[in-house]
Amino acid sequence: MLVKGWAVLDGPAFPILGKGDEEPNDTFKQQLVGSAAAAIDAVVEMGVADRDKMAVGGHSYGAFMTSHLLSHTDLFKAGLARSGAYNRSLTPFGFQSEQRTYWSDTDLYIEMSPFTHVKSLAQRRNPILLIHGQVSHRCCSKPRNEHQHFASSLL
Repeated sequence: MLVKGWAVLDGPAFPILGKGDEEPNDTFKQQLVGSAAAAIDAVVEMGVADRDKMAVGGHSYGAFMTSHLLSHTDLFKAGLARSGAYNRSLTPFGFQSEQRTYWSDTDLYIEMSPFTHVKSLAQRRNPILLIHGQVSHRCCSKPRNEHQHFASSLL
């Protein structure tokens, strides 16, 4: 992509923080989108990137964020996601800094699962390459049919 003039934001560090009594994931999407938009604005303003040729990628949690950015925004035109956890119901006792369980906040787990936003991702028609290794020591879940179905749904 670089050879063709694309900017690739690979493994960006977008911290997701709680404010006051809020849990960080209560405003996950808003914070993620805001941080990504600010990063794009900065590189475009510097003159090193074209807003219409932006890709994003990441590993593990970065893959999770990549899939959300492609599902919920038009900021990036393509993505590469390596060994992410896309179905948070497979991590029902918490994930990352999330302490709530699936049963105490099911709606959060559904909203935080890129798996449930495949239709939105497909409608945006921005390609994403999912790479998921069975022996990945960083991934939150073992590869399962859900991940294979997720990937084939995008094609």
